[in-house]
Amino acid sequence: MWAVMMAAMMLPSALPMVLTFLSMGKRSGDTARGHGFVAAYLCVWLVFSAVATAAQWLLQWLDWVNPMLVSTSAVLTGVLLLIAGIYQFSRLKRICLLRCRTPFAFLLGEWRDGVAGAFRMGIRHGLFCMGCCWALMALLFVGGVMNLAWIAALSLAVAMEKLLPGGERLATALGVVLIALGSIKLLTLAA
Repeated sequence: MWAVMMAAMMLPSALPMVLTFLSMGKRSGDTARGHGFVAAYLCVWLVFSAVATAAQWLLQWLDWVNPMLVSTSAVLTGVLLLIAGIYQFSRLKRICLLRCRTPFAFLLGEWRDGVAGAFRMGIRHGLFCMGCCWALMALLFVGGVMNLAWIAALSLAVAMEKLLPGGERLATALGVVLIALGSIKLLTLAA
């Protein structure tokens, strides 16, 4: 379930990179490279999905999420919101977001020949993408992995950060909102 969901959520925001890579491959008549690139990108998210599944099992065992995988713990909710918000301001987030937002710069700087080279490029791009988005994906435990509106909202936030002009400013604004929400959630526990 996690692997399918990650592919459905992350491939649309990676579409400019994938299409740019595929168009470069079409010119040379080499479509296998494009398949290798996309397969590698999805492999990164498959590994993320395995970690998320383990986290899901742990959170269910602790009774911190319900059967629909919505957080039942105000502490878990507050901490995840704070982590995601703070991460929006991190240097790693900014570096990864920049690499995701600039397909040509990535391809020029990371170009490798052959199918194996394309696979390595797909892994690198997938790692940058995961580095950009892992904390937002962790918020699936806040709103629920089965909540289509929540999934759509997170997918839209990721796509807007990566694709819209000024997406970096959106990432900053989103960080402020997430920190505020997490703080409010945790402060209401203390009150």
